[in-house]
Amino acid sequence: MLATDGIPTAADLAAKMPSPERLAKGPVVMAECFQRIPCDPCMHTCKQGAILPFQDINDTPVVNHDRCNGCGLCIARCPGLALFVLDYTYSDTEALVKIPYEFLPLPAPGQTVAGVNRSGEAVCTARVVKVTAGEKMDHTAVIWLAVPRTMAMEVRHCRIPERGESIG
Repeated sequence: MLATDGIPTAADLAAKMPSPERLAKGPVVMAECFQRIPCDPCMHTCKQGAILPFQDINDTPVVNHDRCNGCGLCIARCPGLALFVLDYTYSDTEALVKIPYEFLPLPAPGQTVAGVNRSGEAVCTARVVKVTAGEKMDHTAVIWLAVPRTMAMEVRHCRIPERGESIG
């Protein structure tokens, strides 16, 4: 339960989830931001106007998913690491999940990593497709993970396996 352990419930997530019709059209952001705190850099970063203007600086982001093109610029600007891009059109068997990542070393494209859920548990094997990082991203890299389609709503982080460690 979100209030006691910080992990959103299915109902919390359903309120933020893009519609199945929108998910079928390509990459789209999901804002898993649930705390009312003074924060709005995601809205200012979105060139599409998909993250709607805040009525109050303490509001949580509201996304017009139809305006979102899935570019992911907002991901690195979110200090709460609460924005993710989902792309169910990536392939017939895999979805693409773009996640914020603030650890070193960065994984490398092509590397196999553990897909980690909101509780910190490894739930699948994932493949790093792309890593974007740079000074303009304020030390937050964005990792593009190919995950089994059934895991796209579960994977919210990744863990690089230790040398010799098996993850699958």
